[in-house]
Amino acid sequence: MKLKQIIGSAALGLVGLVLSSAAPAQINEHTFRIAINGAPGHPVVVGAEKWAEILKQKSGGKLTLKVFPSTLGGDVQVLSAVQGGTIDFASMNSGILQGIQKEFAIFDFPFMFESGKEADAVLDGPFGKKLADLLPSKGLYNLIYWELGFRQITNGRRSIAKADDIAGLKLRVIQSPIYVDTFKALGANPVPMNFSEVYTALEQKIIDGQENPFSVIETSKFPEVQKYLTVSNHMYNPQSLLASKKKWDALTKDEQDMLMSTAIEARSWQRQNSRVLAETSLTNLKKSMTVSVLPPEELAKIRTKLKPVIDQYSANVGPELVKELQSELDKLRKK
Repeated sequence: MKLKQIIGSAALGLVGLVLSSAAPAQINEHTFRIAINGAPGHPVVVGAEKWAEILKQKSGGKLTLKVFPSTLGGDVQVLSAVQGGTIDFASMNSGILQGIQKEFAIFDFPFMFESGKEADAVLDGPFGKKLADLLPSKGLYNLIYWELGFRQITNGRRSIAKADDIAGLKLRVIQSPIYVDTFKALGANPVPMNFSEVYTALEQKIIDGQENPFSVIETSKFPEVQKYLTVSNHMYNPQSLLASKKKWDALTKDEQDMLMSTAIEARSWQRQNSRVLAETSLTNLKKSMTVSVLPPEELAKIRTKLKPVIDQYSANVGPELVKELQSELDKLRKK
């Protein structure tokens, strides 16, 4: 072959390669809905709003995400709707998923994580993926984990300065068995209730109090109907970002990749923002609530009371899974 022909063939090959690599992504126009059981300003709601902003920008406006805070139903109803494909996405406490996959109860174990960064390492690593991989058979994809943060106790009856002060309080808890058993073990009267009903129940004194992270307490305006705030950090709440398998599988790979990459980008922002909001909210809450901090010796008493609950649920989710998580935590704490 003559040199001119060789150069011509090479040039044509290069052009073909460039055209191939520059082929437009297969992204069609879609409008998605995401349901979150939280008020405007809630750290997961604003995280979803950030995701929507990034998604719109990166997709050139082709992919739109509409955020629905506390308007599409309670967690149980929303979860069923995502499984059925009538809602595209939802974000909720990962522990709620124990209703369809028992292993997720491990994320509701009291005092499991010591910090948000520790939780990040576990959730973004092999352990978080192992649990996420259990959900496709349930009609769901657990795309990533966001953060709600550490839970605290509020009530309208008395300041909680020691473990025994929790006894007798009627406290709203998440609709999750381990939450009910946790507060029963502390002598409280736990009332499982959808989050959208909590403010009214507090206002009408149907319940004495509730437990949630600082930012949720503030954005939900609970100080209007609650006087006492107790810093307990008794549970850390990862949030599963769930996709309907039915809807997700119908998307092109480019659309899936775009949704996933932007969700990961939003995750970093959401977690950082959640932690900033928690600090700001605590400062604001101190202006209108009586705040007490449970000292280490009282927290130790609470841990002792909760050991039977942890043992019970360890048996339910599987001792090997609990051992695996504890091993991951031990490694992180030695670094």
